[in-house]
Amino acid sequence: MKKLFVLLVAAASLIACKNIDKKNTVPTLSQEERNKAIMDTANFTSIQWLDSTFKNFGKIKEGQVIEVTFRFKNSGAKNLIFSNVSASCGCTVPEKPEAPYAPGEEGMIKAKFDSQGKPHGEVRKEIFANANTNPGQHTLTFAVEITD
Repeated sequence: MKKLFVLLVAAASLIACKNIDKKNTVPTLSQEERNKAIMDTANFTSIQWLDSTFKNFGKIKEGQVIEVTFRFKNSGAKNLIFSNVSASCGCTVPEKPEAPYAPGEEGMIKAKFDSQGKPHGEVRKEIFANANTNPGQHTLTFAVEITD
């Protein structure tokens, strides 16, 4: 009887884990679907940047890595889809939002900037986000002053 009870509890746990995994799955689109969405004007939406599209992080020490975030809201009537997010140089590594954002939904674009080996003084970097909006490319800029 004990063995049967343990077996039933184990089976129920496995089933519960599988259900949790399905609920936490984020819908993603293939790159081809993303490219089609940004080319089809019928799917255009609008984006509202909740923070400024320019951020100044002030002084940082050479070698410091900072995380940059730009918050946005889908202010249109169609799903907001990012086809590409890139940076002006290899020292800045952005993350592309993978899931479509429903109308009214908020999200963020994150990037990490590594100041290792960069010349001292003010540095300005840009992140380019391509989406199904008009205009299609959004430029997000941040500045730092690298010191010893």
